[in-house]
Amino acid sequence: MFETLAYAGTGQAAGQQSFLIQIFPLIVLFFIFYFFLIRPQTKRQKALDQLRSNLKVGDKVITTGGIYGEIAYVGDNVVHLKVGKDVKLTVAKAAIAGLQSNKEQN
Repeated sequence: MFETLAYAGTGQAAGQQSFLIQIFPLIVLFFIFYFFLIRPQTKRQKALDQLRSNLKVGDKVITTGGIYGEIAYVGDNVVHLKVGKDVKLTVAKAAIAGLQSNKEQN
């Protein structure tokens, strides 16, 4: 009788231990996704938001559509891009993908 009780107690502990062993790879996978996918994307998004909030007249930018231009006006949600002689486009600030590098400006 005592042997049965002793085996019953170890069975529960082994069951809980196997559950922890089974869930451990999921926890590791979550941390891998967080540190290699979610966190870098969040950093990039913060940098892009900061770039868009610091835009000023005269900056040379690229839009998400691939249009290169120089900022002529900065509003709350829009910017006016000068893309050629006497050609200005009104573009949403969210469409600004980044600043032109010196290599792209030539």
